[in-house]
Amino acid sequence: MFTEPKIAPSILSADFMNMEKDIREIEEGGAAFIHVDVMDGHFVPNLTLGVPFVAGLKRIANIPLDVHLMISNPLEQLPWYLEHQPDFVTVHFESLDEAAGEVDKAVDMIHDAGCKAAIALKPDCDVEVLRPYISKLEMVLIMSVYPGFSGQSYIEGSDQRVAAVAAMAREAGVDPLIEVDGGLSVNDPTRLVAAAGADVLVAGSGCFKAADRGAAIQAIKATAAKAQQGA
Repeated sequence: MFTEPKIAPSILSADFMNMEKDIREIEEGGAAFIHVDVMDGHFVPNLTLGVPFVAGLKRIANIPLDVHLMISNPLEQLPWYLEHQPDFVTVHFESLDEAAGEVDKAVDMIHDAGCKAAIALKPDCDVEVLRPYISKLEMVLIMSVYPGFSGQSYIEGSDQRVAAVAAMAREAGVDPLIEVDGGLSVNDPTRLVAAAGADVLVAGSGCFKAADRGAAIQAIKATAAKAQQGA
C-alpha cells in the first residue's frame, strides 16, 4: 500500500553559509525530513558532515533528521550520532560484517537509543540481503546512484529494486518506508520509483538549486503522487 510521498531534501546541496535560512525554507515548503549525508572519505570517496553538524541541526530543525551514515566503521561511530537523537539513522549493509552479526547489532544499537533504523544498499548490492532484517526496520534506503557525490544521474533499473523490496516487505507482513536517493527531481526516475513503491524521495540539487525551494518540493511530491495513482 502506498503512503503519501515524503520529500527529504539532502542538506549536502544547501548553502552552508546560510544553513538555517535554507532549513526554514524547506520546512515551510513541505519537506518531511532533512536528509543528512555523512561521508568519511573511506567508505565513499568524499568527506562531508560529522557529529557536530548533526548536533547543530538537531537543535534548530523542526522536522525529523534522516541521517545517512556512509562510513566504514558504523559500530564504532554510531554512539556518537545516537547521542544527539536523530530521528532516523541509516547504516550501509556493505559496511557491516553480516557473518559476525554486525547488521543486527547496528539495528539494535539504533533502537536502543530510541531512534528509527534503516539499512541502505548500494546499486550493486542484491536486495535479498535485506530479507533476514526487513521486519526490524523502519526504513530501507535504495541508492539509485553510487554514494559519494551529489548531482549524479539515476541508474536505470533502480525502480525494479524498489519493487522487490516492497514485495519482500508485503511477504513479511511489515510496512517500512522505502527511500530512494539519487537523480530524483520532477523527472521520469521519480515517477518510476514512486510507482514501484518508494514513499520517501531524497532530492538534493532538485530542491536546493531551485529558485523556489518550496515549489520544487511540492512539484516533486506531486509527480510522485501521480505516479502512485498510475497517472
